Formats: sequence, structure tokens, C-alpha cells
Amino acid sequence: MSENTDEMQDSLWQLRCHFTWGLLLEDNEMPDLESRVLEQIEFLDTKNHGGIHNLLAYVKHLKGQDEEALQTLREAEDLIQREHADQADMRSLVTWGNYAWVYHHMGRWAEAQAYLDKVENTCKKLASPSRYRLESPEMDCEEGWALLKCGGQYYKRAKACFEKALAVEPENPEFSMGFAITAHRLSYINEDVISLEPLRKAVRLNPEDTYIKVLLALKLQDIGQEAEGEHYIEEALSNMSSQTYVFRYASKFYRKKGCVDRAIQLLAEALQAVPHSAFLHHQMGLCYRAKLLQIKKATDMQPSRQDREHVDRIVRLVIFHFEFALQQKPTFSCALLQLARMYVEAKDYRKAKDSYRKLLLMKPYEEQVLVDAHFYYGQFQEFHKNSEVGAIKHYLKVVKIEKASFLRDKSMKSLEKLALRKLQRNAFDLEGLSLMGFVCKLKGKVKEALVYYEQALHLAAGSKNTGGHGP
Repeated sequence: MSENTDEMQDSLWQLRCHFTWGLLLEDNEMPDLESRVLEQIEFLDTKNHGGIHNLLAYVKHLKGQDEEALQTLREAEDLIQREHADQADMRSLVTWGNYAWVYHHMGRWAEAQAYLDKVENTCKKLASPSRYRLESPEMDCEEGWALLKCGGQYYKRAKACFEKALAVEPENPEFSMGFAITAHRLSYINEDVISLEPLRKAVRLNPEDTYIKVLLALKLQDIGQEAEGEHYIEEALSNMSSQTYVFRYASKFYRKKGCVDRAIQLLAEALQAVPHSAFLHHQMGLCYRAKLLQIKKATDMQPSRQDREHVDRIVRLVIFHFEFALQQKPTFSCALLQLARMYVEAKDYRKAKDSYRKLLLMKPYEEQVLVDAHFYYGQFQEFHKNSEVGAIKHYLKVVKIEKASFLRDKSMKSLEKLALRKLQRNAFDLEGLSLMGFVCKLKGKVKEALVYYEQALHLAAGSKNTGGHGP
């Protein structure tokens, strides 16, 4: 039996399915992923219901619910038969692969082998050179959707899957949709990723799909074409399709436009359908934070006592929604960053400090979140903890990320100001001289940088107890 199971294990690893796609999920990520998958099944009009049921089955297996996973796979099979009757066998390969893996984990070898045989027979029928593996754009697309759903760390791989599928069928509506959504999400992490044209193409190939229209609307707004974007938003809102999803992205559009009350109204409607959505609570927190900024701007940052009470109430609302989002999704780095900043607003400095530390330990994969975290933690150290050492440490982290950004420039100015303050107190401050040399070097002032570095080196050489080093 041992030799047979070893042979079966080798066969299982040749399959293309959720068990072999490297979907490494932490326990604390599972509830949010399952919730989002169930939301998609209930509220998103899609032609890939079989695929999303496959992912749900995988999540249930990871939770130790193998019988429930098998039931979900049966539902996936039925959906594939209805949605893709003309390609049912080929489209079922992922489902059969998942069946084989679940039965293998349950120790039910005969059933596992039966599904391996189904895969093998279909691969033979479709003239695949591999016994258990089929190369096809549909399989690439299925893998892309799974990766896309499992979080930002998989977006690049998802994009590659959809690109591979599109290379075979450039005008396929489903492949185009997957690529456009992935490019859209990646564009917020990496500005070099172009998403406008993929989104336009996806809308052209999927004219009835409201979800892709609201994503195009957001991208148009980002590039200053808000009027055209609003046309797509209104078109999507007038359609009953995928309304919960339309509301969440339309609310984002109106918040960015400055119509915060309209955004809150749309989010409230969406929350009636999915009250535990981390995404929706995060968006609601952003809306109330926008209201907070509107009040501060209207009162020239000096709210009256009555306004102050209103401000305090809104701060509590923002904190509530961000905290709720993090309860649902503990790895939600953007929400944790914004919560830390809001704790500072509420003068709860202990919680702010804990949140910043937790965020930096989390090591978010989005470079911009990391930049923001170090910059705002640096500000917190400088202005609320009176720690020059802490502030310098975190501003340096920002400037050492070489990509040009607004916060990098602000960090350089903050470092320069702190260095000058040190030198005003003591013209022979070693750290102050080193820091000024470093800032001058970054600004391209090489001669000035050399002067500061030479003074620092001279000082260090003459000091017996020097323990400090330049940045």
C-alpha cells in the first residue's frame, strides 16, 4: 500500500488544481477569504460559478471540513455542466483534481484513484502529452482567478496566467476580464502597470458586465477623466446586476469626488447585504475620515466646541469601522495603518504605537503601505513621543526606499530639519553632521555632503568613545 500511495502522491502533484497552485494561506486569512468567496457566489453575476466553488471547496478542506469540501465540489461539477456544457470534461479537470486530493487526504484511496483516472482519460482524449496535466488557456484562466482571489501577494502570478491565456485567445471575454481586473489591482501597487486599455477592452468584450464598468470608471477618475467615469457609474447603478459589488466601487468613486454622503448611502445599502465585509467597513471608515477632513478644513483646523463634539463622534465612527475591518481580516495592512493614524487623532497614543509596531512586523507586501507606515510612525515619534532617535530611524527607512515619492521628499525635509536642530544645539554633534551629509548627498549637493562627512570623520577620529555611525 505504501508504494501505491507514493505513486499516487506523484500523480497528484502533476494535477493542475488548487492543491498544486501554491496557495499558501494563513489561518487568520481563512475567515475573510471564505466570506469573500461566499459574497461572490451570492452577489456577483459571473460565468465562473464553478471556479469559485472550487476555491470554496479548497478553503473548506484547509479548515478541516472535508465532507463539506466534497459537497461543494459536487456543486462545482453541476455548475460546470450547466455553464460550459460544450467543454464540460475539460472544464471539470480542476474539480476532479481537487476531488482526488481531498479523497487522498481522507485516506479514501479508491475514490482518489477514480478521479485520477477521470483526469487521465480526459487528457488522453484531448491529446495531452502528459497523463495528468493539460495545457490550455481555460486552465490558465482558472488558475488566474484562484490566485487573484487569494490576495495581493499572488497578483503578479495571476497576471501572468491571464496573459498566457490571452496569447492563445486575445479576444476571449473571460480572459480579458481577468487580465483587466488583475492589472487594475496591480496598478495601485505598482504604478508601472497599465490598466486603462485592458479595462476598456474588457468593457467592450463584456458590455453587460457592470462590475468591470465601475472599475473602468475608477481608473478614468484617477487620470482626470471623471465625467466619462461617472457616465459608467450611472450606467452600472441603473442596472440590477451585481448591485452589491457596484455599490462598493461606486461609493469609492463618489468619496473621491467629494460626494461623501452619497458614498456613505451606497455603502450602507451594501452593508445590509454583507454586514461583515472587511472591505465595506474599511471604505465606510475612509468616508467618515473624509467627513472629518471636510469639517477641519471648513473650520480652518480649529473646530469650535460644538464642532469638536461632532469631530469626536466621527473619530469614534472611523475607529469603529477600521477596527471591525481588522477583526474580519487581521492582515488588512491598509486598514491597520489608517487605524494607527486615527488613534493618534483620538490621542490614544498607546494603541497608536501598538498598531504601528504590529503593522511593521506584518511586513506588508505593498511598498507604498511600508513607506506610509514608516513616515507616519516617524511623525508620531517626533511630535507625540518627542523622540528624535525614533523619528530619524523611520524617516531614514523611507528615504532608503529609492523610489521617488511625495513622502520620501517630506522625510528628507524632516531629516534635514532634525539634523539642523541637533547642530543648533551642538555644532559638533556627530549624528547631526552625518545626517546633514547624508541629506546633502541625496539632494545631489556633493560638495556640501563632503564637508559634513569630513567634519564627522574628523570628530569621530578624535573621539575615544565614538559608538555612532552615519546613516
